[in-house]
Amino acid sequence: MDKLLAALLIVLLFFIPILMKKTIETEPEVVATEEPCTIYITVEGVDKPLPLEEYVIGVVAGEMPMTFHDEALRAQAIAARTYVLQATENGKKPIEATVSAQVYKTEEERKDRWGKEAKKNEKRLRGIVESTAGDTIVYGDEMITAMFFSTSNGKTETAQNYSGSSIPYLQSVESPGEEIVAAEVERRIEMPIVQWNKKLGSSWNADRFKNLQLVRNHTGRVQKAVSGEFEMSGREMREALGLASTDFNIAYDVTNKIVIIDTIGYGHGVGMSQYGAEAFAREGWTAENIITYYYSGTKIKKFELHESECLKSPTLANNSK
Repeated sequence: MDKLLAALLIVLLFFIPILMKKTIETEPEVVATEEPCTIYITVEGVDKPLPLEEYVIGVVAGEMPMTFHDEALRAQAIAARTYVLQATENGKKPIEATVSAQVYKTEEERKDRWGKEAKKNEKRLRGIVESTAGDTIVYGDEMITAMFFSTSNGKTETAQNYSGSSIPYLQSVESPGEEIVAAEVERRIEMPIVQWNKKLGSSWNADRFKNLQLVRNHTGRVQKAVSGEFEMSGREMREALGLASTDFNIAYDVTNKIVIIDTIGYGHGVGMSQYGAEAFAREGWTAENIITYYYSGTKIKKFELHESECLKSPTLANNSK
């Protein structure tokens, strides 16, 4: 009996450490990884901040017609996302909903605009934007200022000509085929001389028009207008007179005292032409082809903002026309 008890004791002494080890073992430690957070965009005039991708949907709807090719709409989504992230410092500042920045349309405004096509358009647009989720345009490692505009005169404008600052990815490129896809490329304004003088804040007569010289840059746009002591940049004249573009010609009807202004294109001309994007998309170009063509030397890169960089709550925080 004593031998049996001794044997049992030896067995217990052998198994007790094993049993104890099993009871104190813990689950392997799981290292938490940061997940990308949702960026919110504060749009002036809109009640509450919007998730970034929801905002992009509203911009594409506001900036391009749904008759455009999917690839043109994708290119617009990528440009719009890049523009707002750069302009708002990843959602820390508010942005306007107008052509001074990017046109944004709420879901209700989209329904009103699209009418019977609203449900179909909304589904299509959401799919298009989702297919580009997180895509932004970078030059080197830096997100670009993704300027865009409606229609060119056959070439885009350089940042140097527009603002005086040279930006490597905002150079002039050919933009063919826009006259085929755009309903209107050339426009005419007839302005009474009284209105002309009021807008320019000066006094013009027939002689001043006769001496007017429009000095053009290599993209065909007016860099400056000169007549006697009068001198003004093409951009300043466009803004003062409310012209469609800086590619303009001016004539004066002496008999009727009317200034006739013809323009080609619509918008500042810098960056991506929206109707140019549509023309290229119809030729089979992808959104990436379009983006990297209009923004020289760039590439598309996924953007992520991790939780440690996120704003704790959305703050109530410009694409030139």
